[in-house]
Amino acid sequence: MAMEMRLTLRLDMGGEHALGVGKVRLMELIEESGSISRAAKEMGMSYRRAWLLVNDLNQRFGTPLVETQRGGGGGGGAALSETGRDVVALYRRMEKASLEANGQAMEELAALTAR
Repeated sequence: MAMEMRLTLRLDMGGEHALGVGKVRLMELIEESGSISRAAKEMGMSYRRAWLLVNDLNQRFGTPLVETQRGGGGGGGAALSETGRDVVALYRRMEKASLEANGQAMEELAALTAR
């Protein structure tokens, strides 16, 4: 039986992990929910961990990818900036192209694990 394989895309900047499937998914969930807290909960991580990842993204890209609004009577919120939405779209486009380019090789590798 062949082992299931998954290709993931990770981008490093300056020798450090900058963007990968986890951070992109976090950004997608923030956009969907309007909340870092709800996105973190959906991913099974602490709010603090999610905030640290958002802060890293915002600093690394030089412009905020996630914009926040302080709480108050109606509560706070978060959303992706236009740049944040562009980063997610570009990452997903690169991910799709990588899968299309490497699908056959992945099938061949998976078949070798079944031997």
